Amino acid sequence: MNVVQEQLSFAGPLAEVYVNQFSAVELLYESDPGQSESWAERAAWLDQTEHTRVDRKALAARLREYNGRYNSDPAVERAIAQLEQPGTAVIVGGQQSGLFTGPLLVVYKAVTILKAAKVASDRLKRPVVPVFWIAGEDHDWDEVNHAYVLSPDLQVRRIRLHRGAMDRLPVSFTKVTAEAWEKAVSELEQLLPDSEHKAGILELVRCCKEDADNLTAYFAKLMGALFGKHGLVLLDSSDPELRRLEVPVFERMIRQNDELEMSYHETVRDMAGLGYEPSAEVVEGGANLFYISERERLLLFKRNGRFEDRKGKVTFTADELLGELREHPERFSNNVLTRPLMQDSLLPVLGSVLGPGEIAYWGLTRKAFHKLGLKMPLLLPREAFTVVDGTLQKYMEKYQISWNDVKDPEVFQRKRETWLASQERMQVDQRFNEVIAAFGELYEPLLEELSGVQSGLSRLGAVNRDKILDQIEYLRGKAKDALEKIHETGLRHFDRIQLSLFPLNKPQERVYNLFEALNRYGLDWIEELMDIPYELTGKHRIIYL
Repeated sequence: MNVVQEQLSFAGPLAEVYVNQFSAVELLYESDPGQSESWAERAAWLDQTEHTRVDRKALAARLREYNGRYNSDPAVERAIAQLEQPGTAVIVGGQQSGLFTGPLLVVYKAVTILKAAKVASDRLKRPVVPVFWIAGEDHDWDEVNHAYVLSPDLQVRRIRLHRGAMDRLPVSFTKVTAEAWEKAVSELEQLLPDSEHKAGILELVRCCKEDADNLTAYFAKLMGALFGKHGLVLLDSSDPELRRLEVPVFERMIRQNDELEMSYHETVRDMAGLGYEPSAEVVEGGANLFYISERERLLLFKRNGRFEDRKGKVTFTADELLGELREHPERFSNNVLTRPLMQDSLLPVLGSVLGPGEIAYWGLTRKAFHKLGLKMPLLLPREAFTVVDGTLQKYMEKYQISWNDVKDPEVFQRKRETWLASQERMQVDQRFNEVIAAFGELYEPLLEELSGVQSGLSRLGAVNRDKILDQIEYLRGKAKDALEKIHETGLRHFDRIQLSLFPLNKPQERVYNLFEALNRYGLDWIEELMDIPYELTGKHRIIYL
């Protein structure tokens, strides 16, 4: 395996500047993880503010129970025991619970969390526990209910998991039937090409769906099976028992809601002064909290001294909302701007592993952290990879195609057309252009003569000319199709290159599912990812197998 860094722009300019030119955006972020002293300063701050977070023993007890159910490896128990002790810090990162773990970037985030925790522990000479924050409180089912694989006929196929009721409840509360699971797993089995690893990974997929009546539970079991032995602790953000521990934090968010809102609006103005647009919506009167009713998760706003959703389905005074919180904490949920605050109120976060989009919207939260007496943790870019197998490398060498050629769709298409033109038995465009030119030389004088005979004949001749030219172009297209069929094998190689590296014109890691890769490379491939040296900057790297 050879790992090479290749240039691939971040998804947003703010993340790019954060990584490469921190001083230009330090108004928005707390500290530069590229500076070694930032790590020690953050650790010291965590020690000083131990009393401000949720009690470690209560937190550890809940994590122990949750992971005992879904992620019961002894290494996880040891990690939770460490977390229970003062002085232990956490590297955390999170993602929605996608089908079959979702796109590859989810796995890369877990790998980054594990590597960063080990590096931090070695650097600071103290335990640093890796935690994966499952965003089970999110309610957008369409974002998580599918997985993409590349089928044997070179099609990007989507497998979709169906649910029963169409409620807008958190994913952790959305029930999935055994029949729906079996249908999704059967589709995966049909679409994956046969390989020496297929039976083993399908056994894992089927085993984890047992007793999993929602997508978050299934996701947790898969992540535990893949990463539990490395000590990755799992946390479901919608866990009702965890919510009970979070009640004091929600209370502060409600009581200081106007201050928090003001901080977000101030930061939007700061961003504008730096030339950036906010990547998350900051609306006037937004409470940045959700309330879960019987059938849906409702975003709350402040109107006329009350907290209510857009349509007025629920409405509370501040005191009523606090009373509801104490009685039913499981009905409360964070949005994208308050989730970072909850995370740091719950865990002793040394660093948070984030994708480019997350780094951008975290830039809105620094002042909000301060309103709650918190400080933004170190933000650690997620590692990014593209995997290129041996067969793909041979194709790229054969057709003299580079990584840069593939990432630019127009350049790649020109390469494809140039190759096809060089293979043609006849120069189609050249020959047809010659015929069209010769036809024009013969036909145009005829039209001039006809106009002298009768004006109507000239118009009729022009229509006739255009029809003939259309037929010539039709024949040109048919000739090209015939030649493409002759060179179908080579063109399939081009398709395989493009669909493997940039499916749907997106980086591989943002589309294909983990089990697409495991079917090709086996379960040991994850261990190989773990062996790749940690890259703090999150620069994109190519794994040549």
